[in-house]
Amino acid sequence: MFFTYLRRELRRRRKAALVVASGLALGIALVIVVSSVSAGMSKAQDKVLESLYGLGTDMTVTKAAAAQGSGGTERPRFEFDAKDDDDATQSTDRVMVQGFQTLAASTVDKVGEQDGVADAVGGLSLTVMKVDGQFKRGEFKQDETSGQSQGGPGGGQGGEGGQPQGRVEGGGASFDVNSFTVYGTDVTQQDLGPLTSSKITKGRTFKASETDAKVAVADSAYAKEKGLAVGKTVSVSGTKYTIIGVSTADSGDAAANVYIPLKQAQTVADSEDKVTTVYVQAADSQQIDTVKAAIQKNISGTTVTTSADLADTVSGSLSTASDLASSVGRWLSIVVLVAAFLVAGLLTSSAVSRRVREFGTLKALGWKSGRVTRQVIGEALVNGLMGGVLGIAVGLAGAYVVTAVSPTLTAQLGSTGGGGGGGPMGGGPGRQTASKTLDIALTAPVSLTTILVAVALAVAGGLVAGAFGGWRASRLRPADALRRVA
Repeated sequence: MFFTYLRRELRRRRKAALVVASGLALGIALVIVVSSVSAGMSKAQDKVLESLYGLGTDMTVTKAAAAQGSGGTERPRFEFDAKDDDDATQSTDRVMVQGFQTLAASTVDKVGEQDGVADAVGGLSLTVMKVDGQFKRGEFKQDETSGQSQGGPGGGQGGEGGQPQGRVEGGGASFDVNSFTVYGTDVTQQDLGPLTSSKITKGRTFKASETDAKVAVADSAYAKEKGLAVGKTVSVSGTKYTIIGVSTADSGDAAANVYIPLKQAQTVADSEDKVTTVYVQAADSQQIDTVKAAIQKNISGTTVTTSADLADTVSGSLSTASDLASSVGRWLSIVVLVAAFLVAGLLTSSAVSRRVREFGTLKALGWKSGRVTRQVIGEALVNGLMGGVLGIAVGLAGAYVVTAVSPTLTAQLGSTGGGGGGGPMGGGPGRQTASKTLDIALTAPVSLTTILVAVALAVAGGLVAGAFGGWRASRLRPADALRRVA
């Protein structure tokens, strides 16, 4: 009897049911789109952070910044030999630790021993500045009129003090400055750190036995620019390294132009047993803040930077869109949902007012108030479920459109701090002192949780609407129906 009457009433009031369902569908679709876009923003930010530190890195440990005025920085110096040959090419290079701040290699073991740390690995970030060019000697040009105007006895030519007068023309120097970044990686633990954000597209990666081998992996963009390939060599401070592989960054720019074994990087930089960054993976992603506090407390002179800290440095259209999605979009969804619930409730209550004679007659025939209320709630609940199905369909379509279009957002990475120092070539893995801009394609993934939330909202909308109408229906009396009949 309940379902028969329910089906009959819904069919008879199709237009009213469609209006209620459409209002709820709009709110539910908006929630799905906003939630999926927010998830896409979060995924995009994760890609940005991975391009900095690599996949699986939850935090990094660097040396604490030196106090202002205490020194700790240096300027690169280049020295050239004096040569008589004008055509001789002068060439020199300088290997510098990025940020000029290093930690003892033993810090890696100390960090790894902290509670909540699943893995820790060290790395050394370097910048190689190479200067090539030549000096050209100038030519002395004597002034032709100087000797005629000032002649001594015998017509001798000369200026003041008997010295010939003239000028030097030509000469000078022409030098090219080339710089590239080198990252010393622990080849025995390659599953953590910046290199994990790149894939080997040619050749191979390092072997665990190549801890002190003169081998290198080149970034594909740098290799293309410099004409490097597998089997060729790249020179770092006079040491030649054979390229065994070429890597391509998954997103954005690679962490370094060239990767070499950590021990070799320490040797060429004259930084034995030193690292610039310790990459840390937490055992539990929910305990990152706790692990950070423990490291800072137990290992003095260090700065710990987490993924959350890095996210605060991301600016550009990605950050703006993320803020809009998390603030404006969220509040807009709430406002639309509340409005949809209210409209559904008012429409259901209004429909009950128009059905006074019907419900009054049913009560006169023996229907209890509870039965009438359940009937109204049942109708409203079905309307809510219909709105939920329609809203889920529209929301999925909207998310699909966003993913298909994949609008490109820019993410600009500012300074992340971390003890860098104001060196001219600061930055690199673990310490981004220079801005870096990445282009990220936005997607809108829809999770099962989002669908379940949409279903829950549909049911809630139906119950809210039913509560309005049911309360109104429970107050009707058979006498009201008799007055309407008269």
